Amino acid sequence: MKVKIIFLVGLLVGMGFLFATHAQIKIGIIGLDTSHSTAFTQLLNGDNKKAEYNDFKIVAAYPYGSKTIKSSYDRIPGYIEQVEKLGVEIVPSIADLLKKVDCVMLETNDGNLHLEQANEVFKSGKIMFIDKPIGASLAQTIAIFELSKKYNVPIFSSSALRFVKQTQKLRNGELGRVVGADCYSPAHKEPSHPDFGWYGIHGVETLFSVMGTGCVSVNRMSADSTDVVVGKWADGHIGTFRGIQQGKQGYGGTAFTTKGIVPVGTYEGYESLLMEILNFFKTRVAPVSEKETIEIFTFMEASNESKRKDGKIISMEDTYRKGVNDAKKLIRKLK
Repeated sequence: MKVKIIFLVGLLVGMGFLFATHAQIKIGIIGLDTSHSTAFTQLLNGDNKKAEYNDFKIVAAYPYGSKTIKSSYDRIPGYIEQVEKLGVEIVPSIADLLKKVDCVMLETNDGNLHLEQANEVFKSGKIMFIDKPIGASLAQTIAIFELSKKYNVPIFSSSALRFVKQTQKLRNGELGRVVGADCYSPAHKEPSHPDFGWYGIHGVETLFSVMGTGCVSVNRMSADSTDVVVGKWADGHIGTFRGIQQGKQGYGGTAFTTKGIVPVGTYEGYESLLMEILNFFKTRVAPVSEKETIEIFTFMEASNESKRKDGKIISMEDTYRKGVNDAKKLIRKLK
């Protein structure tokens, strides 16, 4: 009889541990001024939720968000209504949000707000995904990563284009070793962000997803309809980004490999990115490195410097060093 009791107690304890390890992970969203917020909420909280999402739920949202970019803040009332219908509680502050969640999706469309908002999350110790752009500038991006290390809070940032199947095949060498790539995306500009920081980042990220890190210099040619940026990698390979301002819009490119000339993947929706975010929340292992994210922003800032200097070739190393100095000033202002 005693053996049976011990067995039952052990079984119940084991079951309790099993249930505990499968406790639903509560996610909070900061920023309801982007369609990404409603798309992620629909996938995780909607009636047609996939079984692989069962361990996650978006439970709360702080809606702000840009207060200066009209195309962003005009969306907030409608997006509040949409997520409330999916069971999301709207809270009045980030501090209130952090009391209710295990991890955070920082979705605010305005990258200029990310440093301040991320800093508040860092202090709570909550793991965080930061939607693109991670910051509006290179300096803000470096500052955010420095704070993540200070508070020992893992983060990553990405758009959905990085995880397109064809692009990942190129990244992993399945289609041959990449020796060059030409990538493109829309590059609509927003005055509050440096060029490409608002929308052109999609195509720049695609380029780095295919080419990897190692870009050493950049130069740029600009016209009203198009911007073309050329990067030279340390191994001698060349990669280009075309930022489309006018005409037909689209995402994609061409990769040159040791096995052939193949297309780069185009947009396939948000689910591939969401799966990476959820895996990150479980494992705390970022699928995109700090180094690559910072190099993307260094590339964009170097391209802006090249434009200011009429197409002069700009050193990535010099650009990065300036970004580090500017980031230190931003961090000091937070204290």
